[in-house]
Order: sequence, then C-alpha cells, then structure tokens
Amino acid sequence: MMKKLLLLLAIAHVNAKAQQLTVFEESKGKRSATYLQTIDFYNALDKKYSTIKMQEAGATDVLYPLHVVLCNNRSNFNIDEWKNSGNIVILINNGIHPGEPDGIDASMMLLRDIASGKVKLPDNVMLAVVPVFNIGGALNRNSTSRTNQNGPEEYGFRGNAQNLDLNRDFIKLDAKETQSLVQLFHRLDPDLFIDNHVSNGADYQHLMTLLATQHNKLGGSMGTYLNKQLEPAIYADMKKRGYDLVPYVNHWGHTPDKGWIAFHEGPRFASGFAALFQTYGFVPETHMLKPFKDRVEATYALMQSLINTASENATQIKATRKQDREAIQKENAFTLEWAVDTTQPSTIEFKGYEAGYKPSGVSGQPRLYYDRSKPYSKQVPFYNTYVAKSEVPAPRAYVIPQGWGRVIERLKMNDVQMQPLQRDSVMEVQVYTITNYETGKRPYEGHYQHSNVQAANEMKKVRMMRGDYIIPMDQKAKRYLIETLEPTAPDAFFAWGFFDAILQQKEYFSDYVFEDEAGEMLKKDPVLAARLKQRCAADTAFANDAEAQLEFVYRCSPHYEAGHMRYPVFRVN
Repeated sequence: MMKKLLLLLAIAHVNAKAQQLTVFEESKGKRSATYLQTIDFYNALDKKYSTIKMQEAGATDVLYPLHVVLCNNRSNFNIDEWKNSGNIVILINNGIHPGEPDGIDASMMLLRDIASGKVKLPDNVMLAVVPVFNIGGALNRNSTSRTNQNGPEEYGFRGNAQNLDLNRDFIKLDAKETQSLVQLFHRLDPDLFIDNHVSNGADYQHLMTLLATQHNKLGGSMGTYLNKQLEPAIYADMKKRGYDLVPYVNHWGHTPDKGWIAFHEGPRFASGFAALFQTYGFVPETHMLKPFKDRVEATYALMQSLINTASENATQIKATRKQDREAIQKENAFTLEWAVDTTQPSTIEFKGYEAGYKPSGVSGQPRLYYDRSKPYSKQVPFYNTYVAKSEVPAPRAYVIPQGWGRVIERLKMNDVQMQPLQRDSVMEVQVYTITNYETGKRPYEGHYQHSNVQAANEMKKVRMMRGDYIIPMDQKAKRYLIETLEPTAPDAFFAWGFFDAILQQKEYFSDYVFEDEAGEMLKKDPVLAARLKQRCAADTAFANDAEAQLEFVYRCSPHYEAGHMRYPVFRVN
C-alpha cells in the first residue's frame, strides 16, 4: 500500500512538473508564490516557449532587478517594430502592493496557458507583464498585515524597502523600482495599462470591481470612447464570463447602498500617471473578503476580457490615442483641479448586503455590520462626471535652472525633451511668486506635502545661465509638464517639496543698522511711505509691531533677495 501511495505521489509530482503548475494551483488556491518562485516560474517559461521572453527592466531598492515578461504569438520582441505595425501593447503590473497578490498568481497561469496554447492570445496583442513590481515588499512576507483579507496563507507587505507605497510614487519617483517602471512604460508606450489590486471597504456580493481612469480627466476622444464604448464592452464581456462587474466601490463614511463618487486618481497613482501620456488605465480591484482562490480566478478572467476587448477594438484605441496626442499639442489651456458634478449621476445595479448597527464588543457603542443573510440588488447613483475647478494657460516653453537636478532627472526619466542654453542670457519670462500654501503636519510617503498653493505672477527679465534648460511644449509630455511644473497643481513637484529651498530666506539684516536706511527710503519714496501707512491703517497688529514694519520696508528694498519665494521654473509665453 505504501509503495502504491509513493508511486502515485511521484506520478503526481512528474505531472505537475510537466504541466508547470503554480504554487497557487498546487495548494488548491491557498498559497501565493514567493518572489523567487515567481521569477523561477517565468524563467522556466522563457526556456520552454519561444513566445515568452523575460528581461531585466532596471534597478530596484533591493538586490533584485525589476523584470518584465513579454509575450506574443510571433516571437517578435522588438518593441519599436511591434508598435509601428499598428499592434496593441498591454502592460500588466502586479504586486505594487504585495499583500494583494491576486495578479501575481493569475498572470503566471495566464502566460503559461497562452504559451502552451490553452488560451488563445490575439495575434495583434503583445503582453508586457511585470511579475512583481514591489520586490522589497514581496520579500517582507507575513500572514497578518492584511487584517481582514481572506487568504492567501502568506503574502507580502504594502511598503517597499523604503516603506513607500509605490502607488503614490509616480510623480515623485523616490523608489528605484518606480523609476525603472516609468522608463519601461515610456519604452513600451502601452495602449492599455492594467494595475492589479485587491480592495477593502464595505461588504457586498461583487467579487470584482474595476477602477478606470476618470473619463472627464482623461478627456478628448479617449475619454468619450472609454466611457461610452470601451468600458461597456468590458462589462458586457465579464457578464458573459459570469462576473457582475461594478465600478470600484469608492465609498467612505456611509454604506454603498446610497451610491458613491467615482475615484479621481491623480498622477501620483499608476493609472492617473498613464493618463498623462494618453494610455488607457485600468485598476482591477477584487474584494478582499472573498476567498483567495475566487479572487485569483476573477483576476484571470478580467485580464482575458481586457486583452480580448482591446484586440477587438484595436483600431479605435489606436486612433483615439493618436487623435488626442495631436489635439493636446493645440490645447491652449489645461485643467489643474477637478470637482465632481453631483447633478449628473448615472445609475448602476449594485448587489450588496443589508447593513445595520449593533453594540460593539469593544466599546459598547453602535458598530456597523453587514448581514450576508440579507442580500439585495438595487439601482444606486454613481457620480462619474467631473468638471474643471481651475485651469491654467499653456506656455510655449518652460525654463528650469540647471541647479534643480532632482527635478531635471525626473523629467528625463519621463522622456521630456529639453535643450540646454548655449550661453548666458537675459530672458523676459513669466515669474511665479508663492504667496500662500499649507503644509501637512505629518509626512505623507516621505514628504511633507503642500496644498492650497497660491501664486502671483508677473513678467520679468531674468538672467539665465549657460546650461539651464529650455523645455518646449510641442512634445508628447505636454500634459505631464503642465501637471508637474505648474506650482498650484495638486501633484506638482512643488506640492511634493522638491522646491522647498526657495521658501527659506538666506540673507537678513540687522535692524539697528538698517533703521537709518529704511527711514531714508521712506523720505525719498512717497509711494512706499503711503503703502506702509495704508497697511498700518488696515492692520492694528501690524501698526503696533515695529519689527514687522521694518521687515515690510526691507522687502521693498534692493537688499531683499530676489529668489525668496520665487518659483524657480519660468514660463515663456
């Protein structure tokens, strides 16, 4: 009996090896592959199938490099040739939050099934799959940090090796792996970008939700096509596959039966970043309360759906991207901030569970719970229309002094075209002066963020040095430049603190020495004297503060440094 059992186990092991089963499959949906198991799996696929090629894609914050796995039916891995032939490129990112590993395991099975012929990949599609993006977080495995998640037995941690959330890093680029992924993104110039996640929040019946780039923010023909045709096609296809797909359930502070506002993803997020370069972005979000096995299978199905829908709509996808890139070059104004329009909701069918309240076992106070014995299906409002809250005219070019190397490096990582000045020059440019801002009291992703930024502007002649950079706006990165270099934009480099040095004054004065000069200035400049008098009349505290009045005069003197509060990126109009 023992010999027979050992023989059966040996046969099963041989069969599993021949089929190249994943850890997920071998464990019957209980375990997720480790980082090293994932890479070993793709290495084996690469050796076995000519349609699979794994490449290193750059450095990360740990020892291991970022990898990308390319897959297509023609065994043609020349990206430029592929794109120039009118084919579709789809970039799939996994493990941005390694505690949400559904995409890692689903992608392993999908690429194996495509390579082995079990699943048909459309001939006009090239897949580029990042096996694990946040490698540092993937190596930091545990079984407790995803407090409410229903499997797997072990998983990675949300923070990377620097404890950064990489889905907040696409503008600031603090992590090496984000820098590598952004450069890979520009090399591929994908038509679709899929970033696989697992969602928390309310309890409901839906296994899979989908966050697509907000269509008004995406704008142009792409936004209209996404909202009216592409998304409905994906929803219909998923319905045929047995999944009731709903938009990402972005509800906070109430139960979702009252509806919710579409998530507005700024460019710090993966999909929001993709929109800056006219790429359709999708974020699948399985429901963390559902079993891991079901979640992985749903992710597998949605990736198939997105791939096939993209293939079938390749002509329109390519055309809308091309049309919007051409249109953006003619745009004279861009929206910096958006606001939801609550007067224009659509309705969606939502399948939830009745919510109620009962005494907490901790505090004794009423606590929310969902009753799974009371499912419901109802039409709820979905607020997916956004309108412009603030706009800015586009300049002909920006000028950035060469000293701001951290910003210049990030511009170059995003394929921004710029030319260094060949000689010292005096240029008439539009200059921003920061007049007000608020700074968070606590750090956010390694930065003390600025918000509610206000800036005055005026035309001035500014001396530029040889080696400073002119950044023309007639380039693919035009929208990216607007949203990173305009100081009042929510995700601008200024908001992330890259220009904080201008906020600190470097030179001061001795009041007892400057008093005499300030008095002479007021005698010789009646306009300045009148301004001081008006300020005193309007502000009692200022009128009683001798030091503040002396500071007022100092700031109007030639001694006050021109660079204090002067935003160091200039506009050429």
